[in-house]
Amino acid sequence: MLGVFKNGLVSPPKELKSPASSPTKADQPPLKAFQSSHPNSASTISFGEDASLAFAHSSHSLMATQRLFCSVDDIYCVFLGSLNNLNALNKQYGLNKTANEAMFVIQAYKTLRDRGPYPAHSVLKDLEGSFGFVVFDFKAKTVFISLGNDGRVMLFWGLASDGSVVVSDNLEVIKSSCSKSFAPFPTGCLYHTGGELKSFEHPKNKMKAISRVDSEGAMCGATFKVDIYAKTKSMPRVGSHANWAWSQEA
Repeated sequence: MLGVFKNGLVSPPKELKSPASSPTKADQPPLKAFQSSHPNSASTISFGEDASLAFAHSSHSLMATQRLFCSVDDIYCVFLGSLNNLNALNKQYGLNKTANEAMFVIQAYKTLRDRGPYPAHSVLKDLEGSFGFVVFDFKAKTVFISLGNDGRVMLFWGLASDGSVVVSDNLEVIKSSCSKSFAPFPTGCLYHTGGELKSFEHPKNKMKAISRVDSEGAMCGATFKVDIYAKTKSMPRVGSHANWAWSQEA
């Protein structure tokens, strides 16, 4: 999977940009790199200059990670992996038992966006299984990214030469389009437009950047881990008319 979002639509931590990173002739536009990696199975959709999503169908191998794509009401989701408790979640959110993981994620996102009684990390804690997903809300111009905590699904994110933020499970696509400015997306974490990278397992703790050096000794984009010594500031709950689902409140 691939998500490409213009600078400003997604504002990642500043440490993701490597001081050693500079555009080269070898850098490829992310969509072109993804299509080259999946010449016979890639599907893409673009939203003007704001964003692009790309998706490659699952392999027929029994060991392959499930890959799903769907859209509802101009909300688009690419989902990797599977949820062990999907049936219970569908029932909880009023979905048909045949709804797949991507459909559930869109419904959960809509619930958080419109009337969420819980912060996002409370919803993500209920997901059992191996998962990673990217949601793009075209009307609201918001992006929601999350990765499960068991490490069986991996996502990477980086900065392309034009400043766009690139998210993909394909490391080679990230490397070919982001030079040195990329890193693994941290497990057990979420990112939402207008918010910041945070752990849904440890929502009261801040995230800290850890420098990375590649095999050639060059600085790369930093990785991010939970800082067990630094706490976030609790935000007071606001009135029901406001959307406080993405707040830092634990």
